[in-house]
Amino acid sequence: MTCPFERRHSIVIAARPDAVFDYVTNPKSWPEWLPSSHHLDCDDRPMRFGDTFHEHWSTRTSKVELDWLVITCDQPHLWIGLTQAPFMGPIVVQYNCEVVNGGTRFVRTMRNPARPKPPTDDMIARMDEEARVGLANIKRNVEARST
Repeated sequence: MTCPFERRHSIVIAARPDAVFDYVTNPKSWPEWLPSSHHLDCDDRPMRFGDTFHEHWSTRTSKVELDWLVITCDQPHLWIGLTQAPFMGPIVVQYNCEVVNGGTRFVRTMRNPARPKPPTDDMIARMDEEARVGLANIKRNVEARST
């Protein structure tokens, strides 16, 4: 038995969709905004359909090596990456960018379609806090580069 799980977070960024999209789809930027991402082995550029890259990632209790594959890329609107974590099963990360008054609404969705067990309330609270920090960092970094 598995427990599908999904979390979605969004923020409005005062920048064009292509500026947001190119920043978030370049894994080399991830350690700048995502606290659990520490180092990426890849070219310093946005990843496109079929690209692969390696991430050194950590949780509170363990270090994890993740091999990613970009399974969808419709620049500057939609990007989906897929990886496999030994303790969580497949992880699907989706980025959506849509034009809104004042800039771009960036939506980050994280799915675990076959999670072995449901996350605890504490785990969900930590995920939500990391997402809040990450989205604020993206907003700050992209807006600073767009001015």
